[in-house]
Amino acid sequence: MKKNILFVCTENSARSQMAEAFFNHYNRNPGYVGISAGTKPASEIKELAIEVMKEKGIDMKKQKPKMLDLDLAFGAYRVFTMGCVKGCPIIPPERTEDWKLEDPSGKSIEKFREVRDLIERRIKKLVSELK
Repeated sequence: MKKNILFVCTENSARSQMAEAFFNHYNRNPGYVGISAGTKPASEIKELAIEVMKEKGIDMKKQKPKMLDLDLAFGAYRVFTMGCVKGCPIIPPERTEDWKLEDPSGKSIEKFREVRDLIERRIKKLVSELK
């Protein structure tokens, strides 16, 4: 059975979606899968998030925002919040790390790229640690 690596942000429309996509792109360990969810999911992924990930050769068009629930939260092997840990009351604290990433929503494409690049570096480090 695969261990879920859960990425959480409020709307599940940018940061956590990028983290999920990067994790599943770089991870080669079949024992892990990246998923993402939000405490107040949006209806769709932000277009700028899709655009900046496409620049990295990753297509997020088929990903959809998902609601964070108890099964996802407590079934996860590890949980990474994107800077919204205070707004996530149902996450297991002993398996959770807050990455404190700025929300790029409503900002320029350059801010989306900056956040994307921070997420990519953290995901590469995480994947190397999980080997």
